[in-house]
Amino acid sequence: MKQVEIYTDGACSGNPGPGGWAAVLFHGEYTKELSGGERVTTNQQMELRAAIEGLKLLKQPCEVTLYSDSAYLINCFQQKWYVNWERNGWVNSKKEPVANQELWKELLHYYRYHQVNFSKVKGHAGIQWNERCDQLAREAVPKG
Repeated sequence: MKQVEIYTDGACSGNPGPGGWAAVLFHGEYTKELSGGERVTTNQQMELRAAIEGLKLLKQPCEVTLYSDSAYLINCFQQKWYVNWERNGWVNSKKEPVANQELWKELLHYYRYHQVNFSKVKGHAGIQWNERCDQLAREAVPKG
């Protein structure tokens, strides 16, 4: 199984507001940067979109380490929030519908296709590829 590293980040100007996402993928000597944006979104949605798009790019099952500075994203998988969400019909512990559930469902599809290990990195701490993702995400925020 190919081993891939993916760094991801999301950005939003206003919350909600225009936002951008970015992912940088590494496999051996291969590096791929991708980014995109939406006119009306949230920071959390952009963090999820970055992970989805990074994983979506992989055409066969891979062993992936996905780095993010989003506690929302990382905690969901490390603490297995999604298990209870699915068991409870996508209702959270407050008996409310899970926010961003369509994005979570899409992400879970790719999570189950690949072997993904989520790793938290500290944002704005000089970590080269996290900083690059932050730059790409901010550049992808639609203007005007």
